Amino acid sequence: MHVVNEIGKFYFSTRVPSILRFIANPIETQNKVLSFLVNRARDTEFGKSHNFSSIKNYQDFKAHIPLQDYESLKPFFKRMQLSERDVLWPGVTRWFAKSSGTTDDVSKFIPLNDEGLHQSHIKTGKDFLSLYLRNNPGSKFFTGKGIVMGGAGNPNDHNPDVFVGDVSAILMKNLDTWIQYFREPRLDVALMPRWEEKLDKIAWVTMKQNVTNISGVPSWTLLLLKKVLEKTNKNQIKDVWPNLELYCHGGVGFAPYKRQYEEIIGRPVHYQNVYNASEGFFAWQDTLDCDDMLLHLDNGVFYEFIPFNGELNPDEAVSIDKVETGVNYAMVISTNSGLWRYVIGDTVEFTRTAPYRIKITGRTKQFINAFGEEVTVNNTDKALAETCIETGAEVCDYTVAPVYPITGGPGRHEWAIEFTKAPGDLPGFAARLDRKLQLLNSDYQAKRSGDLVMSNLSIIALRPDTFYLWLQSKGKAGSQHKIPRLRTDSKLLHEIKDISDHIT
Repeated sequence: MHVVNEIGKFYFSTRVPSILRFIANPIETQNKVLSFLVNRARDTEFGKSHNFSSIKNYQDFKAHIPLQDYESLKPFFKRMQLSERDVLWPGVTRWFAKSSGTTDDVSKFIPLNDEGLHQSHIKTGKDFLSLYLRNNPGSKFFTGKGIVMGGAGNPNDHNPDVFVGDVSAILMKNLDTWIQYFREPRLDVALMPRWEEKLDKIAWVTMKQNVTNISGVPSWTLLLLKKVLEKTNKNQIKDVWPNLELYCHGGVGFAPYKRQYEEIIGRPVHYQNVYNASEGFFAWQDTLDCDDMLLHLDNGVFYEFIPFNGELNPDEAVSIDKVETGVNYAMVISTNSGLWRYVIGDTVEFTRTAPYRIKITGRTKQFINAFGEEVTVNNTDKALAETCIETGAEVCDYTVAPVYPITGGPGRHEWAIEFTKAPGDLPGFAARLDRKLQLLNSDYQAKRSGDLVMSNLSIIALRPDTFYLWLQSKGKAGSQHKIPRLRTDSKLLHEIKDISDHIT
């Protein structure tokens, strides 16, 4: 396996120069991407109706195409699922990614054609691994197998030529054959629709393998690790997979989970953050000493950014050359799968502009500004993680909603938290968490001043399995689905509390 490992590392090292090129020439690279997208799609229905042939630069692009969201493009998506040609992108689209973002009652289906699949998702995945191996010259990545905690998929009910599923399922069906060799479990297990059955099967299949790397959403991957320990009767993962070196995570903030991973694995491994959404693979952690992510500028995606404080103003949209560090932006994308000026729903902040690195701060619909506090998921994740470290508590998941005053007086935030290790003093934990939020967010601190606008946050400690049962009740149990962390209304909070109250 030593020879195979060195061959694999050499292959990925050949990709590094192209990464360094877009890092050195970011503006030129993005301008080329925009020109390619517009010219490639000029004869599509969307391109003709928006006069793509007259678009010469970014300002023309903004003037010709209004901002889009899922609802505005949904009629096009439905026609594409019936194999109509040249609608948003040339040709027929064969893949549709079932949205794995914030959990809603209604799923979204995002078009993903062969160009987008290979130039965005697969190319960026390879580039992520290229820099990981470059940063870790002693890596033994290819001496063993990698576990991919993916979702499920199946042919479209109305068109068997179209496959619909989680983006992870689509990727697994399209990886190069030689890459499939290094991945576990096999496809028939990886794509099983029933999550409980799949989790058990993956544990059985992998517990005797030499696993060197794992990829998946933190909350669901943690369940696999616990299942493996249960089946092997071991105390820590290092005793099952002694050569595990990398955990690649995304989808939700990792901070609240990191301590649990360190304890359950029991040895140092590299934790690498990626930003791989249904709409594209946008960024990845390219260094070992910080968790912000390098924005991929040459993967068939053109980026725009709108300063976001609860409202979207299309006139404020800027391309990459005008962004500033420390500003909360809503991200807008145009892609080689036919998404045009699409508001993806994520908010990001640039930590650097040379090279362009970002961190995900939350969602445009997961942003609490009920009292002018402007709290993001990044704030709540970090405050909760730091409070857990100081108190020894551990968290499975959480959600937050505002509580509005009924007859005057201050409002507050109410947290519903499912602990895996509850704090000994819950009111003290809440007070400490509140102080952490004030230190992280000056707007929250100002609204908490003197308890005039907002009072100290409150916490509801949920019974075990509450969030899992809620997801199950929505038909959302599985590795790609996530709990909405922040809501501007109390609907989810009431549903969660009701489920917890009925657990015996």
